[in-house]
Amino acid sequence: MARNRRSREGSEAVVEKVDGGLAELMPDRDRPRAWTLLVDGAPQSHVDLDDPTYLDFEYQRRIGHIADLVAPAGRPIRAVHLGGGAFTLARYIAATRPRSTQQIVERDTALIQLVRRELPLDPQARVRVRGTDAREGLAKIADGWADLVIADVFSGARTPAHLTSTEFLTDIRRVLAPGGYYVANLADGPPLAHLRGQLATAAALFPELALVADPAVLRGKRFGNAVLLGCAQELPVAELTRRSASDPHPARVEHGRGLRDFSGGAAVVTDAGAVASPAPPPSVFR
Repeated sequence: MARNRRSREGSEAVVEKVDGGLAELMPDRDRPRAWTLLVDGAPQSHVDLDDPTYLDFEYQRRIGHIADLVAPAGRPIRAVHLGGGAFTLARYIAATRPRSTQQIVERDTALIQLVRRELPLDPQARVRVRGTDAREGLAKIADGWADLVIADVFSGARTPAHLTSTEFLTDIRRVLAPGGYYVANLADGPPLAHLRGQLATAAALFPELALVADPAVLRGKRFGNAVLLGCAQELPVAELTRRSASDPHPARVEHGRGLRDFSGGAAVVTDAGAVASPAPPPSVFR
């Protein structure tokens, strides 16, 4: 059952119980038809219905840069989104690359219904939404189908353990086309053990890696997001670096030897030993 309540800015917020907790759609006071989705107080997505190319969250802007570099500008691609949120990045790709074919895999079917109702997708967008677990949905995708796979799955504010392992990444590698990109939104804080483990795990499957993050996060000074990019072919590191450095909140791109040194000899994560990503400190969402 949804209920509306008045936000501090006077617009109607939408509050609804979903499978993953309490979802809130909060209006953006600076953008007339923009909304932030929170689940149990943790920000999940920001969507501007008037301008789907606008990416408010830092990590989503960084993933947007990567989506821009998958293929020549405007060319349609085939993308898989593991984790739906408010479908922000699927909307972005549909707007920047018309005629792209996309699949969203989101376990929380009640959240899917809320987003479809309150923040409807463009009916012309070629986006299919599957209400199932990320690994189950991934298993149904044909070999070599995707140009881009984005893993952005959180249960509350933590990535589930079964989505951190080499077995999971092996199936991602299976569905990627030659030269396709694997992108993951990773959240960690000092001592960055989770992030280093994910780098080691990705390195076992992808010969080319890059990591995009706020320098303070990479130095282990604070909890935050890092975007991991993997590919079987050479990555456009110079252009990604330029775009990331020009953002309102500049990010650093690590690649090659610097990234190998950063991983610090961490062990590859398997299903048998996988654990969820660490919970963020309470101060992160204040």
